[in-house]
Amino acid sequence: MSTFSPHGHLGSRPIRPARRLGLGLIALLLVLVGGTVGYVAFGYGVLDAVFQAVITVSTVGFGEVHRFGAGQKIFTIVLILTGVGAAAYSFTVLVETLLEGYLADEFGRRRMERQVRKARDHVVLCGWGRVGRAIAHSLRNSQVEVVVVDSSAERAGTVDGPSLCGDATSEDVLRAAGIDRAAALITALNGDADNLYVTLTARSMRPDLFIVARTASESAIAKLIQAGANRVVNPQDLGGARMAALATQPHVAEFLDVVMHDGSLEFRLEQVAVPPESPLAGQTLRSAQVHARTGVLVLALRHPGQAFRTNPPPEAHIGGGDVLVVIGNASQIDALRALALGEEQPGAGIPQ
Repeated sequence: MSTFSPHGHLGSRPIRPARRLGLGLIALLLVLVGGTVGYVAFGYGVLDAVFQAVITVSTVGFGEVHRFGAGQKIFTIVLILTGVGAAAYSFTVLVETLLEGYLADEFGRRRMERQVRKARDHVVLCGWGRVGRAIAHSLRNSQVEVVVVDSSAERAGTVDGPSLCGDATSEDVLRAAGIDRAAALITALNGDADNLYVTLTARSMRPDLFIVARTASESAIAKLIQAGANRVVNPQDLGGARMAALATQPHVAEFLDVVMHDGSLEFRLEQVAVPPESPLAGQTLRSAQVHARTGVLVLALRHPGQAFRTNPPPEAHIGGGDVLVVIGNASQIDALRALALGEEQPGAGIPQ
């Protein structure tokens, strides 16, 4: 979301437009008070002095209440110059504040709405704290589009990409974030109760949506799963497990990090879904010639609702709805996806 810098001098603390407007109005008021006091000193009554000061500063041209002498003329000239200057400054700041604030908010909102409307197969990320920022960073490294929802306008304004300021437990807010077109939703709010409510709301809106929920306690895991979360993650547990892996098997842990998130290696570790109508459905790994036709290595095979079958033998059957966990380069994995969809290109992905 775009942000706009407040006005101020370089190297000094910026002066907000509202404060500048306040200073201008105070200056104008002081000029009117000074003009009233001056005309009273010249012998005017209080009401006449106020009237004379107002028409002088506003330059409406009614003329003087009483005939001016030389001193009164000089005082009036000074009053006109200072009053018109203060009034012009206040009016300029007012117009500038209204235009800049309204136009900036309006253009920013419309641009954000267009970005969200264009999003397809994106991830709706609820919560823009430290965990949310880390999630978005990882997703964008994987070329996955993210739409962020946060209840704080200040935090939402720091998002580099599509974002909405609102309550993620609201159906209207989730709908505005494009939940009907999203591939997944991640709720990474600070409280388990908030994540539970977001999960319930999202599941009621999209029974087929893949939902990942954050938790801070073991006792909340069962409740979040019951509410509709497909996966529940405790960031502290994951961080501890990774630190332990780095201490005991640093090369394995670093290799997995690079393959999964870094992108500096040619090879990737990814999952490939096999649709029910896929030509691979009903075949074995041997008969489908997955490696020979694409070059990928199948590390695991998972049937719906079952545990992973790691290092599956060539005789392992592939069923519709299965997920293959494979390793290979980008062209090889793309070739496997095309094969699973029945769109195989001759020679695609086959290592030379």
